[in-house]
Amino acid sequence: MTLAQNKPSDAAHNGTHHNAQDGDFSASLTRLLRPSSIAVIGGKWAEAVVLSCVEVGFKGDIWPVHPQKDSVAGYKAYPDLAALPAPPDAVFLGVNRKTSIAMVEELSAMGAGGVVAFASGFAEVADGKAYQDALIASAGDMAILGPNCYGMINYLDGALLWPDVHGGEAVDSGVALITQSSNLAINLTMQLGGLPVAYTLTLGNQAMIGMADLIKVVAADERVTAIGLHIEGINDAAAFAEAVHAAKAMGKSILALKAGLSDAAQNMTISHTASLAGGNAASEAFFDAIGVGVVHSIEELLGGLSLLHCFGRIDDPSLMTMSCSGGEASLIADAAMRGDILMPELSDDIASQIKATVNPLVTVSNPFDYHTFDWGDSERLTRTFSACMLAGIGLTALIIDFPKPVLGRSEAWQTAIEALLTASQTTGAKAVVLASMPEGIPHDKARWLMERGIPAMRGFDHSIAAIKSAFHASQDRALLIPAGLSQSDAEPDTYPDTFDEVTSKAMLAKHHVSIPKGDIVKSQDAAIEIAGNRRVVMKAVSSALSHKTELGAVRLNIQGKDMVAEAYNELRQISGDILIEDMIDDGIAELIVGARHDPVVGLYLMLGTGGVMAELLRDTATVMIGLPRHQIKDIVLSLKAGQMLNGWRGQAKGDIEAAIDAIMAIQEVALSHASQIEELEVNPLLVRAEGKGAVAVDALIRMRS
Repeated sequence: MTLAQNKPSDAAHNGTHHNAQDGDFSASLTRLLRPSSIAVIGGKWAEAVVLSCVEVGFKGDIWPVHPQKDSVAGYKAYPDLAALPAPPDAVFLGVNRKTSIAMVEELSAMGAGGVVAFASGFAEVADGKAYQDALIASAGDMAILGPNCYGMINYLDGALLWPDVHGGEAVDSGVALITQSSNLAINLTMQLGGLPVAYTLTLGNQAMIGMADLIKVVAADERVTAIGLHIEGINDAAAFAEAVHAAKAMGKSILALKAGLSDAAQNMTISHTASLAGGNAASEAFFDAIGVGVVHSIEELLGGLSLLHCFGRIDDPSLMTMSCSGGEASLIADAAMRGDILMPELSDDIASQIKATVNPLVTVSNPFDYHTFDWGDSERLTRTFSACMLAGIGLTALIIDFPKPVLGRSEAWQTAIEALLTASQTTGAKAVVLASMPEGIPHDKARWLMERGIPAMRGFDHSIAAIKSAFHASQDRALLIPAGLSQSDAEPDTYPDTFDEVTSKAMLAKHHVSIPKGDIVKSQDAAIEIAGNRRVVMKAVSSALSHKTELGAVRLNIQGKDMVAEAYNELRQISGDILIEDMIDDGIAELIVGARHDPVVGLYLMLGTGGVMAELLRDTATVMIGLPRHQIKDIVLSLKAGQMLNGWRGQAKGDIEAAIDAIMAIQEVALSHASQIEELEVNPLLVRAEGKGAVAVDALIRMRS
């Protein structure tokens, strides 16, 4: 899936209508999310907000506003806004769109903090844009969440501007959840994994407040331990990247569950780069570049947040598991292998220490099946678990599934998790409880564990994925400034939409990318004269010819007058311009190097094993453009082509440094034309033996119209 770019006709959709650096707006938004006083306006929806605040224990003032009632849910009602004791910090506005506009203007004038605009009928409907524009104009510097928005839940302070059911409770600290789906927000509050939720925030139309704004405010709350996002679309990638960077600087790791497909990402493209990268690749590269961990399911999101809530960050994702079943040990080992999580072998010294704590019949390894000889024996289990934790592995997981609560026979299971807790406290190791099934840890046990700093994880594959995502979310990253997000008239040159191969290579050559020596010919006699008696490549050239091999527009190993004449006459049927170049056939490996513009996140770079087999092999890596040389080199060497360049099975090594030089130059071409370039591709970049260089054998450049 890609990051969808928000559109005016969608529910999410007009972008941010404020200066993100505006101090007044930031203060207004903070008042809205962390209020001391709440005004509720409307009928049954407003009354539900009052009841929610009472249930969770809001200690501030609650001021219902109703022109006909004396009280709402037991609280004194005020006939109008002018009658309120003071400007409220937060307002739930549960009236129709026309009334909402008038009341927002009055609230702004009186100095209210911010508003949850519950009403629909704004930019998400055909006739609603004018109403939304009027709503924002009426707000001034006052923050508006929505419109078309369910609202916000602050479980830390008991402030619930939320008109529906929810499953949370008051907490002292916890994770913040920000979502573009109100129903998903409700579902997330119902989780039974013991994860404490500090905030649940929905966005609605994002007319004024976007996800980046909410990330900044919740990250600044010292009671928030981590942030989880559900993302359908991003309307300002630069602001999003800046908000994430600020949050990470405050020690708040972020996970993102992506959803939604971008229309723009599905447009037809003419390069291999787009089809190889796939619509998801640009968004994955963007998240990786800014240090957001990507999850692909709700289970992974909740599991990863549990890890981050308990540990703050995961710097070492390696795993040791302990179970009293060989079957579970095998399954978790397979899951770790599938999820690319390392389960290191134990040193002889550690294995001996563990061996001394268990029955002589037990084999010590990782994963570790400690059998049931010591089941229910707190002292012996504590010694065994402590010895395992001395291995220095990133996470030590006890695999355990509790019996159904109705059976009432879980004393031995409780003994096991208490032994794990004691071992973790004694050794300082990060301990995890891992159930094979979602139902394997009852809610009361999950809560007991989480309150003591032990993540309660459910399901092997989901948990492995959660560990990996939490690790990625813990990586420090420099601030990313996306390139090429907007077109500019600053570049003086005027370009065609699509360059032919000759023009593309000429632009590359200006940036010191090596290209084959070649000439364009327009007659058979000229072709014979230019080719002489050397071995050449002959190609039909046109800006309309992108995949020349598939179109039969390339002839290799042409030598001699007769072969040149035959090839020319065949290619002449495709194009009037024929390119004749030196035949280069001493390559060690072929790379594909592609830069492409994504309408949401800007320019990204795709590197892979290239040549005519590129799309079949699909051996690629996609990153945001502008990476330093050492990271580019690491990526190249991770490819199958990289193995060949390193001298696969005793073969000659390739000129790796020349290949990296060429990639850095290609990247610079894209960056120097960032506001205009749509895509640039070199395929193949032919890497020759050490000391002989790398040559861009074919190239394509297309500019944005």
